[in-house]
Amino acid sequence: MSNSIHLLPDHIANQIAAGEVIQRPASAVKELLENAVDAGATEIKLIINDAGKALIQVIDNGKGMNPIDAQNAFARHATSKISSIEDLFQIRTMGFRGEALASIAAVAQVSLKTRQANEELGTGVVIENSQVSETSPVACPVGTSISMKNLFFNVPARRNFLKSNSAELKHIIEEFTRVALAFPEIYFSLTNNGQDVFHWEAGSFKQRAIQVLGNSYQTKLVAVGEKTDYLTISGFVGKPETAKKTRSDQYFFVNRRFIKSAYLHHAIANAFEGLIPKENFPSYILYIDVDPAQVDINVHPTKQEIKFEDDKIIYAFVQAAVKHALAQFSIAPSLDFSLDANIQELDAIQKPFSEEQKFSAASSSLYAGFTQKNQAHFIPKVSEAEKKEWKSFFTNIPSGDGNDQNNAESFIVKSSSMGLYKDDTNELSIDKDATLLQINNTYILAPMNAGLIMVHQQLAHERVLYEKYQNATTQAHATQKSLFPVVLELSVADAILLEDIIEDLAVIGYEIEPFGQNSFIIQGIPADVISGNEKNAIELLLEQFKHFSSDIKFSKREKLIRCMARQSAIKAGQSLSQKEMHILIEDLFNCNTPNITATGAPTFIDFKEAYLDGLFSK
Repeated sequence: MSNSIHLLPDHIANQIAAGEVIQRPASAVKELLENAVDAGATEIKLIINDAGKALIQVIDNGKGMNPIDAQNAFARHATSKISSIEDLFQIRTMGFRGEALASIAAVAQVSLKTRQANEELGTGVVIENSQVSETSPVACPVGTSISMKNLFFNVPARRNFLKSNSAELKHIIEEFTRVALAFPEIYFSLTNNGQDVFHWEAGSFKQRAIQVLGNSYQTKLVAVGEKTDYLTISGFVGKPETAKKTRSDQYFFVNRRFIKSAYLHHAIANAFEGLIPKENFPSYILYIDVDPAQVDINVHPTKQEIKFEDDKIIYAFVQAAVKHALAQFSIAPSLDFSLDANIQELDAIQKPFSEEQKFSAASSSLYAGFTQKNQAHFIPKVSEAEKKEWKSFFTNIPSGDGNDQNNAESFIVKSSSMGLYKDDTNELSIDKDATLLQINNTYILAPMNAGLIMVHQQLAHERVLYEKYQNATTQAHATQKSLFPVVLELSVADAILLEDIIEDLAVIGYEIEPFGQNSFIIQGIPADVISGNEKNAIELLLEQFKHFSSDIKFSKREKLIRCMARQSAIKAGQSLSQKEMHILIEDLFNCNTPNITATGAPTFIDFKEAYLDGLFSK
């Protein structure tokens, strides 16, 4: 009887582990750059060929390694940064898992040269398939140079999943930029296929921010700085005029580690409320320094998602710090603390504060929050008894017509019976002379045989445009030439992305040409796109495409068509004439699939006459 369970060979186990750590060339770049930072380097150079598929090399002037450490560094779970489980909750370094170099060595051909300052000769190590094939003394400068060639050479299936060179280069630049922003005191350079892309001298946080965002931000950044006994917030937010249609210039760092947090982004968006249009995104580079014990960085393999011990406190501090910074620079209104004379007449001011009232106030949690150290940041947990009191507050409310709350519940149950479908027996159509009603400049009510429909104008137009752009893949869409061509300046990452989809944009009506470094000129736009807004349209399109690109089940053309449909559709809140509403509904009913958008959202809801009668029956 043979055993069915056996141990995997090391090289296969390493390849499996590499799938979590090294997903694409940018993943390896991140790990190698962070190791160079942890080595105490003041200069870090990144060299890549073929978007990292052929070569990724990182050269630093850090402390280097001795011969034994140089070999052990490629073993699984080998690290110099933690020695006990307690260390995991006091992480100050970037790389600490001991998996990066082992994972890289499992999926690439790796060579290492390293030397410490007290050694005359360095150590050279060559590794392939997780096995050290060569170790020898070499002449090299102090520090470490590690190069990995032919990524996924031994895992062809993984290599086939890599995107185009421009797409992979964009991801590499994003990772490079994040590490460089976190450590402005370090010199960084990036060379791609022999050409210099970035050359950032060491400097202050503001100098690095200008290097990354561009010289145009020199006078457009507002400093943020708040220090408490719980955390410190520093960095910069862009003035309202720097807000864009894309999220490209948004960076959060916690203890010098880049993170993604929609929750904290919401805090900043709230601070900018009323200062920028709702569809625009503020620019910011913010650094949060907090006790590592208050943060869990082990909730995601990429370490870009972290968990705070108390998210609400961080949210409140971030929002307050940004609001304060904007108010200091007279960008946002500050609170008016001028005293209203009527306040002096209140009972709370006129009557004496009795001993009984003093005792009652001093025993409250609110009083403790203002008097005890660190209690200003403490949010007490709600007891189960208090939760029950709140529930009883809502459950004992009588209804306005004298009936109990079951009326509301029964209405919700009835409402859920509304059908969303296309009638297969009768053509979907409305009377051409019917008067349509637009509600909240978003929903269109239209009478139909035996009932009515409610159309969501934006979602309906998305479906119409989606099918139109789909048809344009076989027949080029009409283009209207721009009388005054618009010049579009983008970040390096966005410029690479636009170059990658420029041919697909031409099929649906955009005529865009390169115009110098990271610049493009828009010569023409689709015939059904309103002129004068070309720049914002392209920026929004790129932003939507970036957030869509993580879904690999769709082709690049399909993603682009969906983004174009969403971006060009009539927006909710836009007033429409009777003629425009009739045309929209007619176009919708002419679609092959009129009842849902490409993403599955309903475009209209059909209220049958029998259902409406039921709502009003006893």
